[in-house]
Amino acid sequence: MAHDTGVAADMIGVDDAALRAWPLPMPSDHGDKETRGRVVIVAGSREIPGAAVLAATAALRAGAGKVAIGAPASIAGALAFAVPESRIVALEESDAGGIAAGAAAALAELAEGATSLLVGPGLPYDASTCDLTVALLETYSKARIVLDAGAMRVVRPPTHAREARMRFTSPVLLTPHAGEMASLSGNDKGSITSRPRAVALDAARQWNAVVALKGPITHIAAPDARVWRHDGGNVGLATSGSGDVLAGIIAGLLARGASLEQAGVWGVALHARAGERLARRFGEIGYLARELAAEVPALMTMLATAAEA
Repeated sequence: MAHDTGVAADMIGVDDAALRAWPLPMPSDHGDKETRGRVVIVAGSREIPGAAVLAATAALRAGAGKVAIGAPASIAGALAFAVPESRIVALEESDAGGIAAGAAAALAELAEGATSLLVGPGLPYDASTCDLTVALLETYSKARIVLDAGAMRVVRPPTHAREARMRFTSPVLLTPHAGEMASLSGNDKGSITSRPRAVALDAARQWNAVVALKGPITHIAAPDARVWRHDGGNVGLATSGSGDVLAGIIAGLLARGASLEQAGVWGVALHARAGERLARRFGEIGYLARELAAEVPALMTMLATAAEA
């Protein structure tokens, strides 16, 4: 396969100037939590309960007004104390300790008021997660949707899953790293890392999705062939839970009214800049994913203030 040799002419670089030229939607000074949007997060499992905590906290730090978490019943009580700002919905569990496909019905009540939906952090990569995701895509068709981790498998599900969904009716946002993209696309990881821009763009077109292909350089591709390139962050971001935080930031920005493309670009940039701030404080290795979200409000304020100056 051919290798990317540089930044293509149609690729948009993501730096502070580009972000300031594309300001995030801001709530009115007289607005309430409803005007800042509602996020529904379907996440967590018996083995990885913390993913729901990381994603929900990040969504709130990114500015969402209200967050509801749908999680396996066995961890729901703990989540209520870990994220007291959230509404918790205890859901039927799958055999693998994730969420049973039929649990989507219990979340239907929340769909009417949901601005954004995040599915996947901490969920198993199995058929139940695929079936659950397909059901939620239908129920939450009016919301802006982010699929992360196990939920992304709907584009290439296990052979025993009920339905393959290779092209979304309405665009959603997916957040794969190179290993996940290899599994989703059927290509080997080396071919992904050697030509990430082309891979992200092909996936965006094929799936009708905004695809944030994560890595030291992250490419965010849209179905209309626009591609953004973000070069930043540090190796400290390659740690457990970091992707859950990124997905939560994106969901929170969507709740505020950002488009899929804007939320993907800003989310990647804020996540990376949070890592840079923590690296200056602690060093590049050893800061924790749970510390990233607390850096986000100040970063958004800094960029917004500079844009107004």
